[in-house]
Amino acid sequence: MSSKSFATALIACGLAIGLTSTYATFANAQDAMKSEKTVMVGGAAMYPSKNIVENAVNSRDHTTLVAAVKAAGLVDTLEGPGPFTVFAPTNEAFGKLPKGTVATLVKPENKATLTNILTYHVVPGRLTAADLDQMVRDGHGKAMLKTVEGGSLTVERKGGRLEIIDAKGGHSFVTIGNVMQSNGVIHVVNKVLMPG
Repeated sequence: MSSKSFATALIACGLAIGLTSTYATFANAQDAMKSEKTVMVGGAAMYPSKNIVENAVNSRDHTTLVAAVKAAGLVDTLEGPGPFTVFAPTNEAFGKLPKGTVATLVKPENKATLTNILTYHVVPGRLTAADLDQMVRDGHGKAMLKTVEGGSLTVERKGGRLEIIDAKGGHSFVTIGNVMQSNGVIHVVNKVLMPG
């Protein structure tokens, strides 16, 4: 075999090993994701190994929330280590706001207001439904949560569901709880929470 043929064979062999290794890594990652305990939200599996943003972008029920997070410049924060507990309103929840509210909020001149509203849905730490229930029991039927925005949310248990009460007295229920993330947990809610 000539030295040129040998070099070509060596390169081909190296490429084959490299591709096999890359495929094996990809296959292992796929297998790991398949073995994760996922929750379906908006027609998509939410993987505990992915962060809040990586999962939320796949939920067809949260396209408005994702667009709002992008408009507010909060993507990097919610991709960060956290941990965060996020009460995530669905598109239907945003649709319950007065007509034109969302379109107005995502305008650049309203970024501060939008940021306040979105960070009002975020609580530092990883609070599962069991944690929230325990806080409600410890608080004799009511728990107060301090949000990243600085305001407070009240949590109660009503009709077998966790209810979140905002600063304006609005009531929202957790419809899907314990959607675990690599950097926290999401609880899907059916209304947008409004700070004071």
